[in-house]
Amino acid sequence: MLRSPMIAETIPALAALDTDQKLLLVAELWDSLTSGDEHLDIPVSEALLAELDARMEEFRRDPSQATT
Repeated sequence: MLRSPMIAETIPALAALDTDQKLLLVAELWDSLTSGDEHLDIPVSEALLAELDARMEEFRRDPSQATT
């Protein structure tokens, strides 16, 4: 299986960013995904869906035990 280069490998300036700059970049990238009218088709595994369903069922049984 061929591996595509990581973005950090193709944009060397990313390696020079400090932690605060990297976190800001992550936030900006996330905002760019969540803004706009386009529908995001983010793949979710069956295992994750099952976990989310189990957690919701547990919450419905006893909401007082929920943590945030």
